[in-house]
Amino acid sequence: MRRFILFFLVIIGSHLKAQPSLKGGLASFVQNNKVYPRYSLANCIQGVVNVAFKLDRKGVVYYSEVRKGIGTDLDDEALRLIRMSSGRWIVPGDHDTALAIIVPINFSLSDCSGRSSQELKAAIEAYKSTTDLTNTVLNYYQILEQGGVTGITEAKALELKSTLGIDDVDLQRRFDDGKRKLKQKDNQGACEDFKFVKNMGSKLADEMLEKNCKKEDVK
Repeated sequence: MRRFILFFLVIIGSHLKAQPSLKGGLASFVQNNKVYPRYSLANCIQGVVNVAFKLDRKGVVYYSEVRKGIGTDLDDEALRLIRMSSGRWIVPGDHDTALAIIVPINFSLSDCSGRSSQELKAAIEAYKSTTDLTNTVLNYYQILEQGGVTGITEAKALELKSTLGIDDVDLQRRFDDGKRKLKQKDNQGACEDFKFVKNMGSKLADEMLEKNCKKEDVK
């Protein structure tokens, strides 16, 4: 069975001030909440994902992004973990809330020695290609809603959705993921899921978007 390790270190610029700390410890938090992403696990993809985030005075993560990633679902998992930590941080009184905290998260698997670098590169490129197709469909429905001229036809959008395996069951799963993230206080991640569902031509998440998501949450 493959085993995996997530290692991380918080770096805040070059300042020697007291740093924000996570209640219970960041190591324990990640160990208890980590889920190695399915695609990367199946394809033995490993590496370091750098996540940048900002904390307010209450220890809430009010902004987060992948600063440097692998290009697969490892990026999403690293971002999810940081967003899940929102509200659990102890912030020193002199902490600059506009300052980005950088967290390198290392994903490592055992039993992957049989994979060549060429195979790993091909797997990463395949994931990126799928992402590009997904973005094509998302852009189609976004432009359609705004009354603009779409670059593809509806038939092509439906064909791409079928190719990607995006159907009502998949969108329901994404919608449920969003609701779960709301309970975890990951509002940004939840709204991204709801926006994804909407921009796949579904009205399933419209009510949740209206109720929980500001414009800045769903860009």
